[in-house]
Order: sequence, then C-alpha cells, then structure tokens
Amino acid sequence: MFTINEDYLKLPGSYLFSDIAKKVAAYKEANPEKELIRLGIGDVTQPIAPAIIEALHKAVDEMGQADTFHGYAPDLGYEFLRSVISKQDYKARGCEIEADQIFVSDGAKSDSGNIQEIFGKENVIAVCDPVYPVYVDSNVMAGRTGEYDSSAGTWSKVVYMPCTAENGFVPELPKDKADIIYLCYPNNPTGTTLEKAELQKWVDYANENGAVIIFDAAYEAYISSENVPHSIYECDGAKTCAIEIRSFSKNAGFTGLRLGFTVVPKELTCGGTHLHSLWARRHGTKFNGAPYIVQRAGEAVYSEAGKAELREQVAYYKKNAATILDGMKDAGYEVYGGVDAPYIWLKTPQGISSWQFFDKLLKEAGVVGTPGCGFGPSGEGYFRLTAFGTYENTCEAINRIKGM
Repeated sequence: MFTINEDYLKLPGSYLFSDIAKKVAAYKEANPEKELIRLGIGDVTQPIAPAIIEALHKAVDEMGQADTFHGYAPDLGYEFLRSVISKQDYKARGCEIEADQIFVSDGAKSDSGNIQEIFGKENVIAVCDPVYPVYVDSNVMAGRTGEYDSSAGTWSKVVYMPCTAENGFVPELPKDKADIIYLCYPNNPTGTTLEKAELQKWVDYANENGAVIIFDAAYEAYISSENVPHSIYECDGAKTCAIEIRSFSKNAGFTGLRLGFTVVPKELTCGGTHLHSLWARRHGTKFNGAPYIVQRAGEAVYSEAGKAELREQVAYYKKNAATILDGMKDAGYEVYGGVDAPYIWLKTPQGISSWQFFDKLLKEAGVVGTPGCGFGPSGEGYFRLTAFGTYENTCEAINRIKGM
C-alpha cells in the first residue's frame, strides 16, 4: 500500500490567502449587494505596459513561423534575457553578477519554495517574524521544521527573529545556530527596509558562521531611499554566502504572465560543492523553462520604453501606498512601511486581534486586508494593506475606514 508524505500533514490549516478567500466568498454570498474593495493579496491591477505588449505580440507571431519558432527554453533561460538582467540589474549597480549565474524561472514564489531542496534536511532555518508564509511552509513540507506548537504558532526547529515596532522591524542576528537565513527586503509583510550597513552585518554574519542567506528582493523596484540597497550583492562578500530571488510580478505586472529569476553565484560553495551546480541540476530536472514569449516580454522590461512605462506604474502604486499611509495615520492608526514598499503595516486597535480586525473591516467597511497573525506569531496585533488596487478604490477604501 502506498504511503504519503506525512510532513504535509503537519501544516496547520490551509494557505493564508486561501483562508481569506473563503471568508470573503462566504461574506459576498451572504451580502451580494455589498461592493468589496480588496487590499489583501498582493496582486497588481494595472494592465501590462504597451512596450511589453508589443514584445509579446511580436514573439507570438514568431511562434507561428517555422524559421522563428521556439520549443523548450534553455535550462537557465534565454541568453538575451539573462544578459540584460546581468547588465541592468547588477553591473549597473556595481555588482559583478554574470549572465551564467542567473536562472530564469516562472516566478519568485516558485523559487522561494523550491530553493530549499538543494540543502540537507538537518539544516536549521531562521526567518524574520512576521514572514512570507512560503519560506516556512516549504520547509515544513521538506521535514526540516520539527513540530508545530499551535498555542505559540511556532515550529520547534525554526529560529524566529521577531520584527516589531519595539525593535524598529530590524531583526537581530540569531543567537542560536542558523544555517539557512531567509531575508526579504523591502519586506513583505511589514513594508520596511534595511539600510546597507545593516544588511552588511548579515552578510558578515553568514560568512563568519558558514550560513547561507536566501534574499528575496521581489520589491526592489519600490525603493526610493538612497541608503537602501536594491541587491544583497551591493554588500561586500555577499557572493560567497547569498542567493538572491527576484520577480517581474510587482515591478512589471507579470502576476498573470509568471516570470522571475534566481541568482546563484559560482563563488557560493559548501564543502567544495558549488551550489550553482546543484541548482542547475535541480532546474534542469524539474523545470522546462519559462515560455519564450514571456521571456521576450521580460526583455522588453529593460528597454528604454519599457523602463519609462514601468516607472509610471510603480509611481502609481507608490501613490496608492502614500494615500493609505497618510490616510490611516489621519484615522488614528499606528502605521509603518509604505515608503520603499507597496505594503502598509498597521497596529490593530487595542484589544482587537488581527482576525477580529479583518472581520471588522470586511463587515463595516467592505475592505479586505490581511491579518498579521497569518505571517507568524509576531504578526498578531498587526494588519497588512496593499497598494496594488486602483487609485480610486484605494481612496474609497480609506474613506470607508475613516467612517467606521
């Protein structure tokens, strides 16, 4: 008789955003006349930029001609895309990341969940708390996290690094053994950032302690502060201790197209084994490449027209973030983030849990957000709103909340 992976059974409940979707669906069914404004899941609303649409159309036409048809993509991704990423995302910022260190994928979420496969089961992971759920859940599935304490909301073999208002949302270096450290900056869900000097401390720590950093830079396009690094490779020594994951979803609206990439420097080794080779082996075995037409669309992101159009889109969402940030402050809430990130993190009113606040917003204002407890124990008492709605809906949502 077959058996199942019992580590999956350890996962508590369903995925956070599935729980939210069920609650919203039940409310909508009971109140069909209510118009909801969704500021919960981080999905974009602006259409794909014209320069990217043009590239998509051209690539689709190529697929209809024998001499320009493309089948399976190269394992690492097409050279035309990896080269422009290397040049514009890294070398332009003084980071010597070559094209052959870049692995194109179908999105940062996939890579964030899959990267743990190249590490031993005995490794101890450390995560910021609150944290993007995929980092922890994928390690639960791999049998790396121990047992779940439902009362505390923690796993016995996970090192938690609390990020709260009391420490300025800056995690402390782990006091306990940590082999794999997950960092996401600009941060999801808190919307906060690390300055370069602070990030350098993590790079130094990892190199000194034989740890590896998984650095999620999915929101780097929203950085406007000069002292906040766009890449961990802006820090000295990062190529020997860090893997960086990026997305085209939040800077170019590819949530429906699916495209991302992971950087694994060839200098990153463990006991003489190059992690680049391991990830290449995993990539080649389990992934057949992002579609040619989508990679051509990704290339257009870096064109002069594409960059200009996407600056406008990012500015649109940053305007939404500022609207939420200022509006919630005016309404008397304690609010964080929203400057270098598309997320606003706020404290729930005294005595109200994050799920209770979710229900209150849903029922009294018709606004959907994300309860902070879904991101980890230190998220309790906080709540996340996203800037990815339309500007009109964002303004309406703030007006409704102020009227509660």
